[in-house]
Amino acid sequence: MSRTVFIDGAAGTTGLEIVERLSARPEFSPLVLGEERRKQDAARAEALNDADFVILCLPDEAARQAVAMIKSDRVRVIDASTAHRTAKGWVYGLPEVVGAREVASARRVSNPGCYSTGFIALVAPLVSAGLLPADWPYVCHAVSGFSGGGKALIARFRAEPDIVWRGYGLGLGHKHVPEMQAHCGLKLPPLFSPAVVNAYRGMVVEVPLPLAAMPKAAPPDVLLASLHETYLSSPVITVCDEPFDELLLTADAAPHDGMELFVFASADRSQARLMAQLDNLGKGASGATVQSLNLMAGLDETAGLRL
Repeated sequence: MSRTVFIDGAAGTTGLEIVERLSARPEFSPLVLGEERRKQDAARAEALNDADFVILCLPDEAARQAVAMIKSDRVRVIDASTAHRTAKGWVYGLPEVVGAREVASARRVSNPGCYSTGFIALVAPLVSAGLLPADWPYVCHAVSGFSGGGKALIARFRAEPDIVWRGYGLGLGHKHVPEMQAHCGLKLPPLFSPAVVNAYRGMVVEVPLPLAAMPKAAPPDVLLASLHETYLSSPVITVCDEPFDELLLTADAAPHDGMELFVFASADRSQARLMAQLDNLGKGASGATVQSLNLMAGLDETAGLRL
């Protein structure tokens, strides 16, 4: 039986990818309102309450308003905005960390931020296992393809091809920081340094660790072994231990819904670099949404994913 899925905000980058993915699958019937109807509260309210699943690809305040319009107890929601990522009653949509059963049984799921996905996948299990301290002032450096900035940033990069790197969030307080802190159980907010590069998709997230200065921090080989154990059964996250001389982002990277994790270390093991590589539109956005939707619908979580 096909389940109806209303994508509210389907005109955006993430929404368009979700519609494309679901349209090719017989298990789901995506519902998208036309230009006029999507501006009508009555039409939106009807769609929000009649669908089996609702996926919100909206700005934060609009997402909160959409949730408030849902009166039906049977409607299940995945919110791709920042609005509910630390909200009570919402399950964080990173099944590898919070548990696949928790996502599968949830009525309300908040889709993780793209940068947050890499940071939390690296740090949360190591802090939980007591291998990294919860009270350390962590730093996170990350670069992303420009598609994560939506249509406006895509247009800016295409209009200015000589710009290859844009550092932003220079005033700190990036919107991903609260979820990074909360879902890793950290006592201090991480210092987050994001940037966008002249590639359409792709992302690298890094957490540098001065292990020699960190109380109760485990050595790099123990950190790597723990990540291996954490994600051993994951069909989406791979922990890599082969030697790499460099990690690359390419301008024409193909869509990908997996994520690779790395632990690089100095020869004396006094320093380490935790790194995650993923597609900001895949595991960092629409791919993660489809994965959660699969679980909530009782399907194989990798159905329709590009792995």
